[in-house]
Amino acid sequence: MMRCLRPLLLASALVLAAGLAPGVAGLSPAQASEPMILPVDPAPLSVETDAGETRFSIEVADDDRERSAGLMFRTEMKDDHGMLFVFERTRRLSFWMKNTPMPLDLVFIDEEGMVVDVLAGEPFSVAPIAPEAPARFVLELKAGTAEKTGIASGDRVSHPRIDGVSRGN
Repeated sequence: MMRCLRPLLLASALVLAAGLAPGVAGLSPAQASEPMILPVDPAPLSVETDAGETRFSIEVADDDRERSAGLMFRTEMKDDHGMLFVFERTRRLSFWMKNTPMPLDLVFIDEEGMVVDVLAGEPFSVAPIAPEAPARFVLELKAGTAEKTGIASGDRVSHPRIDGVSRGN
């Protein structure tokens, strides 16, 4: 059993290193207690659901430091805004919410841009949030947004960062 969990635990440790250390990788403890605000990507992210298309403005976290900090310490976010986590390869991903006061929806997306799962994130929890299927991207939204907009497994997500991978670019 432990041998089977080792890859998942290793991936979790890499993705979530910020919660295990006094500061986010590369930041002092004082800087690590401030929310990281990334520039809004010029291209909107869209999700095609059974109810129609929904668009979000997003920040893109695409390196270890940005992925480690994520939405930690944020207390508010617009309903039509989110953060897209971009990983170098498809694998089993696991997140936690140790330093995140906002409840979130975590939308796990595969390399083809298909939603593989939508899971809830509980504020300040260290419980792992991990789908059964591997993913390449994770979209974090305010809690309840996925349900309100109809985002579910099998929906198609489009954004240049996702489309480039699904088309092999």
